[in-house]
Formats: sequence, structure tokens, C-alpha cells
Amino acid sequence: DMGLAGAGLVGASGFAAAKDNKKYYPAKKNAALSSRLPAGTKSTPPEWIAGYNNFYEFTTEKYYVKHPFYMDKFSIDPWKMRVDGLCKKPLAVDAHDLIGNMGKKGKIDERVQRFRCVEGWSMVVPWTGFSLAELMKMVEPKPEAKFVRFTTAYNPKVMPGAARMTNYTWPYQEGLRMDEAMHPLTQVATGIYGKPLEKQNGAPLRLVVPWKYGYKSIKSIVRIELVAKQPKTFWEISNPEEYPFESNV
Repeated sequence: DMGLAGAGLVGASGFAAAKDNKKYYPAKKNAALSSRLPAGTKSTPPEWIAGYNNFYEFTTEKYYVKHPFYMDKFSIDPWKMRVDGLCKKPLAVDAHDLIGNMGKKGKIDERVQRFRCVEGWSMVVPWTGFSLAELMKMVEPKPEAKFVRFTTAYNPKVMPGAARMTNYTWPYQEGLRMDEAMHPLTQVATGIYGKPLEKQNGAPLRLVVPWKYGYKSIKSIVRIELVAKQPKTFWEISNPEEYPFESNV
């Protein structure tokens, strides 16, 4: 429970409950907002995308995070999230209803992006989702909102990694400048390979910022907050020299 009731947030007026968002997959391809890849470049096989992930809240072992031992207790439906802070129309909504709303508006598309990890590996991923700018427009940022802070779900009862690694500053948080958040390439991903996101890939909503290293593309988002000052991010707090706020590739 995010404690949204009584938080001064408006409900998602006009949002129909999402009975089945699967009809939005696979989505129309958006070549204009996809990476310019060499001819003949193929997407990374789906089993690799689904089976090789950093999700420290569960485990540091990339190959094992998909295992039912970690994922079965992690429920993503319902999924309460909020968009608040320095905006005129703060929003509290179930993520699945938000996805349905964006689908109904025709805002969901597929973009093939090169995804780069600071560890030295990369993938070519066909992401399904919508531009973060569409969500920003809904909440109407105030002029003093210069940055956006993102927060991942945090529940040590079902996240053994977070429960064990108490030296980290949980919950996982990331940030962007407002102009980066409004850039059309910045995507809220809801799916991969024409299907809804799997839990280990950051379901039900994650960020994809293709010109930045992968740790900026925060998973399983529960809060998006518009703020005036540059927020401190998870890895920046741990090692600011290795993980600066910008983190462009």
C-alpha cells in the first residue's frame, strides 16, 4: 500500500479499469524513435532479455533473478503508483489502468533500442510503451519543476536482496532533468518482444532512456515526482565518481 488515500492526489478521472491490456501487444513499430542500427542487426533473443537481468532488490545473480523463488511472491497486479510533486494535476492510478488509457489513446508503440550496461554488455531490445512526455503532459508540470525523480517498489518481505544488502540506500531511485524527461525518446516501457513486461524486466512499468547507461532505466516504478533540485540517485550515492547523475553513454 503506497498510502495514496488522503495524500492530496486526484484520482485518474476517466480511466476505465483495465480488463485486458493484451490487445495492445504487439504494438505498431515506431522506426523514427528507434535506434539507428547497422543493417542486418537483429534483436537480442527474448530468452536472453528475460534471463539476464540486474535487479538487486532480489539478487545480484543475473541468471537467477527470473527464478520463481524470487519472482513468485512479487505481485504486480494491482499496482498502485503516483505522479506528484511540482505539478498542477497530481495523479494516483493503477499502472494497468494507465497502460490501458495510453493504449486507448493510441500512444503505445514499439521501439527497437540498443540497451547498454555500464558493466560492458549490451542488448538490442524491442520495447513496447509510451513516451514519458505523454504522462508529464497529463500532470502539467509547474515552471519550477526542473527535475524528475523515480522510485522503484520496495518490500523487503518479498525482496531478499534488499533485505540482505542493508548497506544500500533503498528504495532504488533515479532521476532525469525535465528536458530529458520530456524528450520523445524517453519511454515508459510496458512490454518487450510484443508481450507485457515480465517481472524480472521491471513490470509493470519501467523507464527506458536509450542514450544513458542501463541503471538509469529504473524498473517497477511506484512513484514519479517532479522536483526543483537535482535528486540524488541510488548508484550516485554509493559511488558518485563511477555513477554520475548524467550517465550518458
